[in-house]
Amino acid sequence: MTSSTLNQIRAASPLVHCITNYVTVNDVANVLLAIGARPIMADDPEEVEEITALCAGLCLNIGTLNARTIPSMIAAGKHARALGHPVVLDPVGAGASRLRTETALRILDEVHLTVVRGNISEIRTLAIGSGTTQGVDASAADAVTEETLAATADFLRGFAARAEVIVVVTGAIDLVTDGVTVYAVRNGRAEMGRVTGTGCQLSALLAAALAVEPLGLLASVAETVALMGVAGEIACAQMGERDGNATYRTRIIDSIYCMTDEELSAHSRITKL
Repeated sequence: MTSSTLNQIRAASPLVHCITNYVTVNDVANVLLAIGARPIMADDPEEVEEITALCAGLCLNIGTLNARTIPSMIAAGKHARALGHPVVLDPVGAGASRLRTETALRILDEVHLTVVRGNISEIRTLAIGSGTTQGVDASAADAVTEETLAATADFLRGFAARAEVIVVVTGAIDLVTDGVTVYAVRNGRAEMGRVTGTGCQLSALLAAALAVEPLGLLASVAETVALMGVAGEIACAQMGERDGNATYRTRIIDSIYCMTDEELSAHSRITKL
């Protein structure tokens, strides 16, 4: 994240509308507060358009998908885009069930998304129209490694160009592309996978960043991804002998709250492929 974006979030305190999953909703709200944004969670079809009109960005997360929230997501997404607001989709578990897959594809088709962020299996499902995942986790066969990096980057570049969306894949190596340029982000810790919701939190942070970067600059997206990874690294370094994943979860949010431009710049590992 460029220093200007980080400063703009804290200065502007954008209101971010989240239709997210109830497993991680509290952590999503707290991470937005930690970075200086303001969260609002509203998923009833009767109010989503009204609420999203008040906000500067929208995050859609299908982690605990149900029939009531599907029309809410579509309505909020369309209204946000009509107002020129950025929309981030987190297709949690796409490929694990027909409902999740079809809903994620419908949102991709009907809402002019700004960013779609998921693990490699979820994004591959959206790119090819079907897939299988291990619950909400990426399949080991799909993992992004140094050996598969170039091929995966080409695949994601093609999908982003066709869908006209910025694609973010998070994992051991994070990849960000707008269909032309691809960035690799090598920040984060494996321990982040033992905390529920770090991906959900990142998706909301992307909505906040884009809310103050209306052009949706690719570099800003990549650096927001790095921010989450750097927070995970700093939090891990502060862990004590008897600290577990609950403490780690809190320390990640605290690290975002305390993050400085200098700290982020010193630790970010972003390369252009």
